[in-house]
Amino acid sequence: MRFTFFKNTVLLVLLTILSCGSSGEKKEKGEDSEEKQETGNRTQDDEILVGAEQFTLYSKLLQDKNVAVVANQTSFLEKEKQHLVDFLISKNIAVKKVFAPEHGFRGTADAGEHIKDGVDSKTGLPLISLYGSNKKPSPEQLKGIDVVIFDIQDVGARFYTYISTLHYVMEACAEAGIPMIIMDRPNPNGHYIDGPILEKEYQSFVGMHPVPVVHGMTIGEYAKMINGEGWLKGGVKCQLIVIEIKNYTHKIPYSLPIKPSPNLPNDKSINLYPSLCFFEGTFINAGRGTDMQFQVFGAPSLPASKYPFEYTPQPNEGSKDPKFKGKLCHGKDLRQALRLDKINLEWLIDAYNDNGKKKDFFNSFFVKLAGTKKLQQQIEEGWSPKEIRDSWRDGLAEFEKIREKYVLYP
Repeated sequence: MRFTFFKNTVLLVLLTILSCGSSGEKKEKGEDSEEKQETGNRTQDDEILVGAEQFTLYSKLLQDKNVAVVANQTSFLEKEKQHLVDFLISKNIAVKKVFAPEHGFRGTADAGEHIKDGVDSKTGLPLISLYGSNKKPSPEQLKGIDVVIFDIQDVGARFYTYISTLHYVMEACAEAGIPMIIMDRPNPNGHYIDGPILEKEYQSFVGMHPVPVVHGMTIGEYAKMINGEGWLKGGVKCQLIVIEIKNYTHKIPYSLPIKPSPNLPNDKSINLYPSLCFFEGTFINAGRGTDMQFQVFGAPSLPASKYPFEYTPQPNEGSKDPKFKGKLCHGKDLRQALRLDKINLEWLIDAYNDNGKKKDFFNSFFVKLAGTKKLQQQIEEGWSPKEIRDSWRDGLAEFEKIREKYVLYP
């Protein structure tokens, strides 16, 4: 016990010495460098550098340590053209095992599909799934591990399950007394905050915390909030180290180099996801079974006169059995829509009113996605988008006060 405490203390001391760019020593505004003007043309000196790319900031934290990595296909170093796991092994870091979230280590599984444990064919490392029955690393799975690295690209929506995996890994590390290093990455939806706040009675794996649908935080900031607000079981605290992103602000548009999951194939789908994912809790298809996932929506029952776009869902990667498989759907094509800076409620409300099957429109999953029963009730009662949005105002204001305590980037 004393030896473990000593090792972990050494890690934190090293962080203080090494990480001038990490959250161990958060800079005040104006310190060390002036804030750069936002421009469309970024130079090499001010290009965004994700946490994992900054090996000098965390290399000494890993020396002579047994390391576990929580990763998927997005855990990639663009400059090195290597996956983080392969990169660490090339630097003689003792990576002992890999934990993988929903969609698996290579990111090809369907949403909700259970992933089996296995062995990575390239490295021979054990692969442990953190989706399905085993969402939290067990003490046995963490036995002999000195430090855990978390490096997964998030998209800034409460119902995207990578932040739920983050919660459980933090909790397991806290209980085992193991430090956790987060390699921070930009939030492609970090430029706004919107949606209803999750109510405690509607907690699930697609919504674990009292935050809005769009929280406007990077995964490193979000982890600090989980810790600081005491959301881990029993109020335990994780020994958290965030390797910050260089040259990043929440207002900078960020294009993901690798799709974060099978049904978010591009920037447009990621931007539309917080709005269109509500359709997953209805009988409307949100583009699954096409190559336009979360960029179109439709159903056979929507009137072609108002919804002239047509498509037919078929099984494909990430959607083995899509809604309305093989059936012609009438809907909307949003691939040319302007970049959103708030949740679009008009599409959801219009589809509810136009489908002709109001009684069957919502399913039980909708309440989990919304984090409250109120949104469904408001739509059924005929509230306008403005009235619904006004009902979110107080909750969003309270959340922004909490969020402000943990933000690392302007």
